[in-house]
Amino acid sequence: MLIYLLIIATISCTVLGNLLLKTGADKPGMYAVWPFNIINIYVVLGAVSFGLGLLFYTMILKRMPLNIAQSIFSIQFIVVIIASSVFLNELIPLMRWVGFAFVAVGLFIIGWSVKS
Repeated sequence: MLIYLLIIATISCTVLGNLLLKTGADKPGMYAVWPFNIINIYVVLGAVSFGLGLLFYTMILKRMPLNIAQSIFSIQFIVVIIASSVFLNELIPLMRWVGFAFVAVGLFIIGWSVKS
């Protein structure tokens, strides 16, 4: 049960981190001089979210092999793209949906192979 909570927490932190970084990238920074021109509250919160995700992911790696963990976490790419459509109003073209289907089939195969 703990492993599932860690997976959900890691993916949630990664998705939130991506959304916050994208939002921060579109906003002005604290100062006009690099690197401060890219730093704002959204970027900082995005980095914190990624940091928390890193901690959760490390806890997952203590409990499962890397090859399985990375395979499971490929779903985060799908979730980030869907979240960018929902929360940032980015368009998702048809071919990207086809790509999602391939990733989903691959995840199913990996999940099935872990059980056998």
